[in-house]
Amino acid sequence: MADQLATKLLPLRQRIDEIDEQLLQLLNERARIAQEVGKVKESAHTDPEILKPEREAQIVRRLQELNHGPFTARAVEAVWTEIISTCRGLEQVLSVAYLGPQGSFSEQAALEQFGHFVTQVPCGSFDEIFRCVEAGQAEVGIVPVENSTEGSVNRTLDLLLHSPLKVLGERSIPIHHHLLAQNADLSGVTRVMAHPQALAQCQGWLMENLPHLETASATSNAEAARIAASDPTVAAIAGQAAAQAWGLSVAASGIQDDPRNRTRFLVIGAIEPEPSGFDQTSIILSVPNRAGAVYHMIEPFARYGVSMARLESRPARTGQWEYYFYIDLLGHRKDPDVAKALAEIKEHVAFFKVLGSYPRQPESA
Repeated sequence: MADQLATKLLPLRQRIDEIDEQLLQLLNERARIAQEVGKVKESAHTDPEILKPEREAQIVRRLQELNHGPFTARAVEAVWTEIISTCRGLEQVLSVAYLGPQGSFSEQAALEQFGHFVTQVPCGSFDEIFRCVEAGQAEVGIVPVENSTEGSVNRTLDLLLHSPLKVLGERSIPIHHHLLAQNADLSGVTRVMAHPQALAQCQGWLMENLPHLETASATSNAEAARIAASDPTVAAIAGQAAAQAWGLSVAASGIQDDPRNRTRFLVIGAIEPEPSGFDQTSIILSVPNRAGAVYHMIEPFARYGVSMARLESRPARTGQWEYYFYIDLLGHRKDPDVAKALAEIKEHVAFFKVLGSYPRQPESA
């Protein structure tokens, strides 16, 4: 029986080996052409950026449209993200700042967005990520901006308001929280640590299953996992990657209250992507505190047929009940209808800031 199975598998495995050799040759050919692109840029003394978000998005989207399976659209994106990452790295390795330490969801989002051929720059806070990119210690950063359960990440919104950095991409990932500890039976554990957002996302489960344990905040879930790895009295809420990174046991899986829990991240940097054909624009507006002001602020979007994907308000902290409005629009700021709407709105608001136009992540990703 085993001999018959081996006989049937042998030609299939030989064919896979042949295809792998062909793929390797083609990948090396692609890498050489990518190096030639870099040389052309260098000789022209123009376009020094190694990251072209709109071009990379167009490559992946085109291949997804050509794909007939059995590869899924998500698999196409995952494979070509790594191919692009490696080819980009032959010219210059991209440095990416994110909320660390190792094993955080921010690290996962960064690697899904840019691939593994990058220089990772873990930071201790959102503020540090912005400072790191502004100072040129990393080309780009990635920060969480909203969660499907707990809403906006307010510190990120405040930093976007005042930072000169642009938004150049987005990445939404599913968030599966696990309870991690040195011992899976939680023996000796007296408190649970996590980022405040994670504690809120798991509040129902904690109240039902571990009401006797104290909860405490950490700067990130991965930091909580790092602490738990050296303190047997601490259990951490974090992802599977943190469990592997810090050698922790999984005491309970999928403890988030919403099984469809997702977090959306924004990529920040000095780059301003050109239109890719499937874009989004993020802006911040403020209007005087008077009747009808908000209606007049957004009315041009309807008139020019520009769809809003998100509208969020944040207190302006003036004591006058004034607000900043964070808005995501479908389309690039250079698209004619979007440009007309923004130009008209700019003339009638008290504050106007375009955070950036960038490739939109497809819903299927």
